[in-house]
Amino acid sequence: MRYEAHAAPTVGRAIREFRAAANMTQAELAGRAGVHRSYLSALENGKVTDALEQIFALLHALNVRVVLETSD
Repeated sequence: MRYEAHAAPTVGRAIREFRAAANMTQAELAGRAGVHRSYLSALENGKVTDALEQIFALLHALNVRVVLETSD
């Protein structure tokens, strides 16, 4: 699976799609990643943090594209 993230909110959508493809619940993924399920839910629903926005601003300024894909 491959997903191109153009902005911070698209990262959450990508995470949701990858999680669903892995047949994982939010609770399972949050537990594996060491984050709260409510944080994961907010992220999947488009809520972004200042840090994530800043990272995308830096990447756009560098003309860098973000591509997320599953590893083998």
